[in-house]
This record gives sequence, structure tokens and C-alpha cells, in this order.
Amino acid sequence: MQTAHGVAQDVKLGKNVRVYGYVNLYGCTIGDNTIVGSFVEIRKGVVVGKNCKIQAFAFIPEGVILEDEVFVGPHACFINDRVPRATTTHGKLKEESDWHVEKTVVKKRASIGANATIMCGVTIGENSIVGAGSVVTKDVPPNTIVAGVPAKVIRKVSEHE
Repeated sequence: MQTAHGVAQDVKLGKNVRVYGYVNLYGCTIGDNTIVGSFVEIRKGVVVGKNCKIQAFAFIPEGVILEDEVFVGPHACFINDRVPRATTTHGKLKEESDWHVEKTVVKKRASIGANATIMCGVTIGENSIVGAGSVVTKDVPPNTIVAGVPAKVIRKVSEHE
């Protein structure tokens, strides 16, 4: 592993994982040959597959699964709670037990563009591409390019992409 700051002892790193600069990784599993860029945060319970590339400043919270060969662009952000609040209805600061985490899955070889936001509870299909700056609010079919706010199907992925 490259020299990095912010990798907790409970992180499970596969073989040949490269982590660059300062990161905040805790309670997650990262597969073989994956690259994690500077200032990335990956939280507990996240599973990152083999041969992934996660660019600088990406945020990946609890509830997210990245299968093998996934690309996450810089500043990409995953959301894991559909109705986030700082406090309960009684005005008490929320604790971990107050959050309702929804699962999000990014299938094999999918790519998430820079500054994309992925809402919780969706599946990004195998070999699909999410355009930069997009907001994904529903499932993305396999082999499809989506873009926009909210993200809409642009076209199928060609054989050369």
C-alpha cells in the first residue's frame, strides 16, 4: 500500500491496493488492485471490489457496494438516507440508530462521472456510465449512458466504450 494517512485498523485491504495522500477509510473492505485517491472518504460496511479506481474527494457512505472494475470520478457523492435530518422529531441530535440506511449497488465495470450524485436505493447497471454532474434518482440499466438532473438515458454503450 502507498503511504497514506487516515486508514483505520479495521479496514480490510486486498493485495496491491494503492491509497494516496490523506483519506478517511474505516470499517470498509477494499479489493485487490484498487486505487483510492486523495481526500476520499469510505465509511463502515462499504464493500469495494477488485480493480476499482476511486478518484479524489469521492464520498462513499455506509450501504454502498461497488462491484469489480468500477470507476468513481472526482467529487462523486453517494447518498445513503432518503430523508436526512440533524435531529429527531423531538429535537435531539440523531445518533447512528436513528438513521435509515438504504443499499446502493454499482455493478461491474460501471463508471460514475465527476461530481455525480447517486441517491440511495438504486442500482447502477453493469458496464453503464453516469455522466459528470448527473443526479441519479432511479436504477440505471446495464450498458447504458445516463446524464442530467435528474439523470436520463442518453444511449446504449457502444462496443468500443
